[in-house]
Amino acid sequence: MYHPSPSVAGSSLPSLSRPQLAEARRVRAVELFEDGVSNAEIARAVGVCAESVRRWRRVWEQGGASALRRRAATGRPPKLDNTQVETVRAALEQGAQAHGFEADLWTLERVGVVVERATGVVLSRASVWRLLTGRLGWSLQRPERRAVERDESEIARWIAHEWPRIKKGR
Repeated sequence: MYHPSPSVAGSSLPSLSRPQLAEARRVRAVELFEDGVSNAEIARAVGVCAESVRRWRRVWEQGGASALRRRAATGRPPKLDNTQVETVRAALEQGAQAHGFEADLWTLERVGVVVERATGVVLSRASVWRLLTGRLGWSLQRPERRAVERDESEIARWIAHEWPRIKKGR
């Protein structure tokens, strides 16, 4: 899966995640607040709209620089911890057939079965999707549909000999 990096191309700077980049902007804004720089100038300097800078300044004035720091994500914690996710990754990398499925093709239902077998945790289809795309970094891949009886040499012969004859109308 492609993730655009906010770091400069070709540089040795580490790429920052979106939340890290946002926090870095706020930290820079605090430095500029302390230097007495205007909101409009700060907005231009950190690449945000002036309204964001006004909001940040109010938060900074009430709670200081720490009030603009990133906080841990709120909400329900994930059902699988990092060790369990790695156990699932290892199980999925063995392929679907290794887990008793007829075709070597993963579906959300099949992944859910493997997650339950490997960890004892039951996940909804939506949670399986988030696990695959978010935590494991997998993306949707669809198998190519191709006839089993397909004969490449016969197709090439037909295109070379029959198609020109048909096209000419003979």
